[in-house]
Amino acid sequence: MKPLAAARLYGIVDLGYLSAETAPVAAERLLEGGVDVLQLRAKGAPLQLIADLAREIHGLTRAAGVPLILNDHPGLLRDVPAEGAHVGHDDMSVAEARRAAGRECLIGKSTHSFEQALAAAANGADYIGFGPLFATPTKPGRLPIGLGDIAKVCSTVKIPVFCIGGIKPGNLPEVIAASAQRVVIVSGWLQADDIPSAVRATRAAFTP
Repeated sequence: MKPLAAARLYGIVDLGYLSAETAPVAAERLLEGGVDVLQLRAKGAPLQLIADLAREIHGLTRAAGVPLILNDHPGLLRDVPAEGAHVGHDDMSVAEARRAAGRECLIGKSTHSFEQALAAAANGADYIGFGPLFATPTKPGRLPIGLGDIAKVCSTVKIPVFCIGGIKPGNLPEVIAASAQRVVIVSGWLQADDIPSAVRATRAAFTP
C-alpha cells in the first residue's frame, strides 16, 4: 500500500456527481491516472449501498496499492475492507472515529483554519483536508478560506495536509504557488473528458 506521507493526489468517487453504477468506473479511471489516495463519498446514501460499493471499489484500490477511505461512517470499517475513514470538523472526534472503526485504520479530518489544522494533528488525525480554498458545490454554505494560510499550515503541521475545495486546472497553479504540496480534486477530475489524463496533468503541474 502506498504510504500516506508520499501521497500528493487524492481523488474522490462522489455520488453527488456519479451514480452507483458509474462510481466503480470512475474509480478505475482515477486509479489509472495515478491518484495516491481514493475516497468514497456518498452523502445520504443507504449504508448497505456504501458498503457494497466500498467492497467493489476496494478490489480496484487494493490491486493498485492505493488506500481506500470512506467519507463518514467509520463504523463500516468493522465489516468493509477499506483502509480508513474521513470525518468532518463538526462530526465526531478522531478518537471517536477510531473507536467506531474498531481496528487499526487511517482517520482523516476536515479543517477550515490554521487553528483547526493544529488541533486535528494534536488529536491524532493521520492527515487533514484543508479548505475549502474556493467556493464549491460540494460544501454549500461553507465560505472559502482562500490561499493565505496554506504555507503556514504545511510548514507547521507534521501530518499530510491535502488542500481541497474548488481546485480546478485553471486555479491549480495558484494553489501550488501558495505552497500546497497535496491536493484533493473532485469535479475537476470527475467531469473531465479524459479522467486519467486530467489526473496525470495535475501530477505534472507539481513537477518543476
